[in-house]
Amino acid sequence: MRGKLITLEGIDNSGKSTQATLLCNYLRKKRLAVVFVREPGGTQISERIRGILLSSKNHSLVPEAELLLYQAARAQLVFEVIAPALQRGKIVVCDRFYDSTTAYQGHARGLDLGLIEKLNKFASFGIVPGLTMVIDLPVEAALGRAIKQGGLPDRLEREQLKFHKQVRRGYLSLAKKYPGRVKIIKGDQSIEKIWEELRLTVDKFLKPR
Repeated sequence: MRGKLITLEGIDNSGKSTQATLLCNYLRKKRLAVVFVREPGGTQISERIRGILLSSKNHSLVPEAELLLYQAARAQLVFEVIAPALQRGKIVVCDRFYDSTTAYQGHARGLDLGLIEKLNKFASFGIVPGLTMVIDLPVEAALGRAIKQGGLPDRLEREQLKFHKQVRRGYLSLAKKYPGRVKIIKGDQSIEKIWEELRLTVDKFLKPR
């Protein structure tokens, strides 16, 4: 693969989607070829699966089905969009990737981490992000943001506080396990300060070696 895959992760309402938009704009101003995608979603099939996963009406969805639906959406996205873009030498910025599955379905849902690791590799066709940035924010702060923003929470956002704390611990665990790839960005700062830290991290990653 001639291109590079950069992923952004974090608990719900951590601000990662805002930072992903800033990152894409920044890279395009540098005249770099950028493709932006989100998980789950990014293709017609994956977006339909997203609707199933995030609809608050589907409260009876069991963790095992949830896990497999995320992997199905990912496989379609990688095959249709991510892999072709990387083969063409483009930079792919992805709002969530398989680390979300490890954090949410593994650490928070309690599903087998070994199985999830195998499924992540299978559904991503062996593609590994070159850089993953986790916007880390205390769960209480993220919840406060959600209340201020208003709107109807999706199925996962409706989970208990304990669930989201387990997700956060999962991300911190991944940063310890893969320190070369997974970088923690402090999320309890202003948008500008978060962006500055994130930009420096990306510039270092893209710097010719």
